[in-house]
Amino acid sequence: MARILTTARSFAVCPAAQQILTAAGHQLEIMTPSRPYTAQELLPLVADFDAMIVGLDQIDEQVINAGAPSLKVIARNGVGYDKVDLIAAGKNNVIVTITPGANSISVCELAFSFITGLSRKIHLMDHNVRTGSWSRVPGVEIDGKTIGVLGTGAIGYELIKRCRAFGMRVLAYDLKPNQELIDNYQVEYTDDLDRIYRESNYISLHLPATDSTRNMINREAIEKMQKGTFIINTARGELIDEDALYDALDRGHLGGAGLDAFKDEPMTDQRFFKLNNVILTPHTGAFTSEASENSLIIAAQEVLRVLSEELPHYAVK
Repeated sequence: MARILTTARSFAVCPAAQQILTAAGHQLEIMTPSRPYTAQELLPLVADFDAMIVGLDQIDEQVINAGAPSLKVIARNGVGYDKVDLIAAGKNNVIVTITPGANSISVCELAFSFITGLSRKIHLMDHNVRTGSWSRVPGVEIDGKTIGVLGTGAIGYELIKRCRAFGMRVLAYDLKPNQELIDNYQVEYTDDLDRIYRESNYISLHLPATDSTRNMINREAIEKMQKGTFIINTARGELIDEDALYDALDRGHLGGAGLDAFKDEPMTDQRFFKLNNVILTPHTGAFTSEASENSLIIAAQEVLRVLSEELPHYAVK
C-alpha cells in the first residue's frame, strides 16, 4: 500500500479518480486548500508520501527533498509544470507527469469567450443594466479580423478551429507548426513575432513560461501592436509584463484584455480593478466539471502506473 497526498482542490469531489487509487489498495490523504500551497506550507506535509497529485502548488527543491526518499511521482493536474523544480525531481528520481488534452476544450472555450465578450463589451452592458441604465456600448465584429495565436498545441488548436468558424484570419507561432491547421484551416504560420504583433487585432497566448517566453508581451511588443488590439491570456501570467500591459490599457492603446492567469495569484493588483476594458477570472480555464474529471482521472492513472512500476504515459522529460 502506498500513501498518496492530493492537493488539487477538485480531487476531493472526483470519486472516479479516487476509486482508481483506492481500488488498488492505496491510501489517500486529501487536502482541500482555499488556494494553491506555497512551498513553505507544503514542507511539513510531504514526508512519508509515495506520490502527490498537485494543482498549481509550488513544488520547489526543498519540498522535493522533504518528500525523498519515499516520493516517487508528482502528478500535475494540468499541463503546466513551471511550478515544479524538475532538476530537483530528477536528482531524487521523482517522476513528474502532466495531463495533456484533458482541459483543452475548457480552456479554449474560455479564451474564445474573452474574444467575444470583450468585442461586444458584454461586461460593461451587464453592469449598466444591473445599475438601472439602459445605455448600450458599441462593440466590434470579429468576422474578418485577424487573431495571432501563440502556441498551437491542444488548446491553441481548438481555439483556431472556433476562430476560423467565425470568419477570422489566423496567424500562428509555434516551434512545431501543425500541418493539419495549415491544410484544413488556412492558418498562416510565421516565426516573426513582430509580424503577429503588427497584423493582429487579437492575440491569444497558449505557451508555457520559459526563459524565452517570460515577459514576451512587454512594452516593446505592445508598441508594435495596432491601436485597439485585444490580448487574451489563459496560459501563464509570466508571459506578460503586467506593468506594461496596465499602461497600454490605461491610455487606450490596447482595446482590452481577457486575463485568466497572473504572475501572482490570487491577483490583487488594484490598478486592473479600476479598468473597464479588462475581464479578470481566477485561473478558471480548466475549471469545468468535464475538464476536472478528465484531468484528475489521467493524473490518478499516471500515479497508479508509476506505483505499479510501469512507465507513465505523460512524463515530463
